[in-house]
Amino acid sequence: MNLVIDSVMNVEVKKQTNILKAIFNSIVIVVSILFLLSCEKKVEEKKQPNVILIMVDDQGYGDIASLGNKEIKTPNIDNLHNKSARFTQYHVSPTCAPTRAAFLTGHHSNRAGVWHTVNGRSLLLERETTMAQVFKDNGYATAIFGKWHLGDNYPFRPQDNGFEEVLVHGGGGIEQTMDYWDNDYFDDTYTHNGKLEKYEGFCTDIWFENAKKYIETNKDKPFFCYLSTNAAHSPYNVADKYSNPYKDNENIPNAAFYGLIANVDENIGKLVAYLESVKLMDNTILIFTTDNGTAAGAKIEKGGDRLDGFIAKGYNAGMRGVKASMYEGGHRVPLFIHWKDGGITTGKDINELTAHYDIFPTLAELCGLNIKEDLHFDGKSLVPLINDELENSEEFQERIIITNSQRIENPEPWRRTALMQKQWRLINGTELYDLNKDPEQRNNIATEHPDKMEELKIAYDAWWDEIAPSYKDQPYIIIGHEAENPTKLFGHDWHTNRVASPWHQRHIREGYIDNGYWLLKVAENGTYNLKLRRWPEETHLALNASAPIRPAIEGTSVRASKKGKVLNIDSAKIEIQGIETIKKVDPNSEYVEFEVKLQKGETKLTTWFTLDTKEELGAYYVNVEKID
Repeated sequence: MNLVIDSVMNVEVKKQTNILKAIFNSIVIVVSILFLLSCEKKVEEKKQPNVILIMVDDQGYGDIASLGNKEIKTPNIDNLHNKSARFTQYHVSPTCAPTRAAFLTGHHSNRAGVWHTVNGRSLLLERETTMAQVFKDNGYATAIFGKWHLGDNYPFRPQDNGFEEVLVHGGGGIEQTMDYWDNDYFDDTYTHNGKLEKYEGFCTDIWFENAKKYIETNKDKPFFCYLSTNAAHSPYNVADKYSNPYKDNENIPNAAFYGLIANVDENIGKLVAYLESVKLMDNTILIFTTDNGTAAGAKIEKGGDRLDGFIAKGYNAGMRGVKASMYEGGHRVPLFIHWKDGGITTGKDINELTAHYDIFPTLAELCGLNIKEDLHFDGKSLVPLINDELENSEEFQERIIITNSQRIENPEPWRRTALMQKQWRLINGTELYDLNKDPEQRNNIATEHPDKMEELKIAYDAWWDEIAPSYKDQPYIIIGHEAENPTKLFGHDWHTNRVASPWHQRHIREGYIDNGYWLLKVAENGTYNLKLRRWPEETHLALNASAPIRPAIEGTSVRASKKGKVLNIDSAKIEIQGIETIKKVDPNSEYVEFEVKLQKGETKLTTWFTLDTKEELGAYYVNVEKID
């Protein structure tokens, strides 16, 4: 009997034990689920920040009210200045394409292959990796709106370099050779994801409005948006309502230039308001900067060098020189960084020497991007400076930054160069300035500091020896590739010994006499069709025709163009891969056509139009298509 009772009791205990185990296991499962949900919530709370880079063209350090300009009104840029990390000694290249190359790659522009704005030297080398590509590889949506200026053909285009959404004008500015014919800033035709599309409105408004639309459709994932305006670049076309407040003021060199900046400022205000309305502002890294010194906000004194002289009119923050100068006014520009969730919300001046190639490594650290091991930067992350980590910022104290404006086929040592260290500025290897005592760089003290001169020259020589081997890498436009076939070639990208090829539509209208060659890489063996044009394809003008006048626009600063000059072309010639072919021209045809068999590999293409005067020039436009 006792054995039976004991057996029953054991069974009961086991049942209770099993029940308790089941309850315990259930509790463990519930706690685990809650823990995982909590972790997911924390991950969501720590979502990677969005990034918006605003780069304004040709606006200098002194073209902002909060930086001392008493004439210009920039309330929205000022507001950003007031709650950002502000870099007071931030330096870029003296012209636009080189700055963009360094900015996007983290490499010195010379290393990236971009040391000019035309002549095939504004093409970003194929081996370069842009921040857009790295953001894309890290799961970001990527977009560009406005100005690219690093190549309009494969493999140099934005879509070839990590940008998924692309809305851009052609070349280095509206009205330049690559741009759609007769664009004038108003109701223009731009390239959207590889296709030409017409837009209504003013260019800067279009860039910002389409950026907001893009952000709206991608706001549930981190995005990288490069908002790169062509304003305030020439030809200074803007509605009168923006330029009128600056007219008839003896202290302002160019009212339309200020008007373009006023419109940019207005759009920045609208963008910030939008970001706040959709709750994106707090976790967005917003960067404001420009690509070189002022183009029209300051005027050089009479008799002075047009780029490097002292300022007689306008405001340039006490600096000598303007855009393209090796003096401070050519390359010291504003840089503001704001990110509320990252704690960058208080107006703070950072005075250490910094440069355009620092932006990529800075964003990589702020956004926690995975970077491939073989990707090395010339720049440094600015995060230690932003976070006041002085013990980690000692490397900035003796830092040397070098910028130059080469504007030739092959770089030369010390050509229009500024070497910077602390307050010291060594110009062209011959002029030395101490900005603490001489901020306007009026007194060359090279002979007074021979030891410093020697020290800085040794540093420059070491830098040149290290970077010079990269100059052998050439920017080849690839033809016959599925990514772009046919390919449109533009005289803008001729390699030529002249300072500038026909880079503007006014040169096309004037019948600019020059020639050069394109560096090409044939993707595949095959038969290629070449169409040589005097006028761009969209005009449908005959070879010997004259382009009609583009009219002025009432209520704006847009002026009528000149009528296109007639060039009486008798014959055309091409030379490529040892093939030389000449043809008589039908003056009523839009183009003269050649068909050649090409072999895969690197080559050059040169074209000639011979006029009835026996003068020769290159075809401004060539369509190349692999047909077999």
